[in-house]
Amino acid sequence: MSDRIAVIGAGQMGNGIVHVCAVAGHDVTMIDVSQSALDKARATIEKNLDRQVKKGALAEEAKAAALARISTSTTIDAVANATFVIESATENVELKHRIFADVDRLAPVGAVLATNTSSISITEIAGRVQRPEFVIGMHFMNPVPVMQLVEVIRGLATSDDTTARTVALARAVGKTPVEVNDYPGFVANRILMPMINEAVYCVMEGVGTPEAIDQVMKLGMNHPMGPLMLADFIGLDTCLAILEVMHHGHGDPKYRPCPLLRKYVAQGWLGKKSGRGFHTY
Repeated sequence: MSDRIAVIGAGQMGNGIVHVCAVAGHDVTMIDVSQSALDKARATIEKNLDRQVKKGALAEEAKAAALARISTSTTIDAVANATFVIESATENVELKHRIFADVDRLAPVGAVLATNTSSISITEIAGRVQRPEFVIGMHFMNPVPVMQLVEVIRGLATSDDTTARTVALARAVGKTPVEVNDYPGFVANRILMPMINEAVYCVMEGVGTPEAIDQVMKLGMNHPMGPLMLADFIGLDTCLAILEVMHHGHGDPKYRPCPLLRKYVAQGWLGKKSGRGFHTY
């Protein structure tokens, strides 16, 4: 039986999760406080489905069926009939705690309560709800329709059944689930963010231009994209938030965000979404 899925947050991660779930045959409700964000997300999903149709990866009828499975809501009450909730809001601890308190109150008994956090403690989120055994991390990679990996992160109280259901859903939407443990940054960002941070230090200290640094990592380390362009695509504000969580969570100065990264975020140079980051778009 397919899950009835509610995805909270219609940003680039949220709409990507909605996309893959709908294509895989699940009914999905996309929830966001902003109607314009929901409209924009739906348009993005349609555009990405069109791209898949053009490439021959998806039939035209499958695109229409996927779109028909997606409903939207501006109120979190819409989690009331979901069997699987995936929170994909901004990477902010207080916001996630507030959302999970609401979801705990509204979601049906037995629903899995997953978070797409990229660094925040699953155990800490689970500690705020009455059913911690149902809380789990389900960290998709960006862009969701393209990237294969889903990090599956158990909190201290997460049950085996919740983990099995999460792994099964990840596989059902065409992803490869990898189980990792609950430490700040998990595996993906614990390794990636210090590299991005070090690349920003290289810019700040005049070691090289952003173009030169990205070129070195692409040609020398065979990375498909340089770390500064990748940071621009992720969003410099998101990179800063993840580094802050890791710095606070590990208490280790090696995760201290570069002052130049803070400066760019303060200026509103957030990367691709704002038109300017370490590169111009």
